[in-house]
Amino acid sequence: MTLQQIVEQTVTGFGYDLVEIERSAGGLLRVTIDLPWEPQADERFVNVEDCEKVTRQLQYTLEVEGIEYKRLEVSSPGIDRPLRHEKDFERFAGHVIDITLKAPMGAAAAGQVSANRKKFRGTLERVSAADGTQGWQIVWSDAPAPKPGQRVSKKREPAPLQALGFTLDELREARLAPIVNFKGRSDTQAGAEGH
Repeated sequence: MTLQQIVEQTVTGFGYDLVEIERSAGGLLRVTIDLPWEPQADERFVNVEDCEKVTRQLQYTLEVEGIEYKRLEVSSPGIDRPLRHEKDFERFAGHVIDITLKAPMGAAAAGQVSANRKKFRGTLERVSAADGTQGWQIVWSDAPAPKPGQRVSKKREPAPLQALGFTLDELREARLAPIVNFKGRSDTQAGAEGH
């Protein structure tokens, strides 16, 4: 069995989702786990006890399988969680994300966006095409976010919103935007993005 298979089998055996495996120079093996997502359930988060339980089992399993590593680190995904699978995008629809495209937008990106731009931050939205297929888009405004304490004129015309449709195959990387809100959690992050 490969390292990926061993770790995935161990993690899913405890009822968690495997988010990511990283091997670093110096023998560090970093495993990121999360609780499975259920659309109608309350959001739950991985805690220290979850990480300890998986760490103990992985240490045993990796030793039995003869996998070499110097240090094992099991953690939760954090505020800049990677989005890799369709279910990740479904889970975080409506949240602010950062995406990096594999290739620049090219000449098809008419308008105010640079044709060689690859990185975007905006709200993730599900879109339906005329043929009934489902896809994804990111919606953003290039207006600078107001500074804390800065007054924003209500008479000022807001910057136009822009949208970019994409498929998961076109992405090099997608992550939740690491936005910290010290006023507590909210149902959506729309307020945090300034739209």
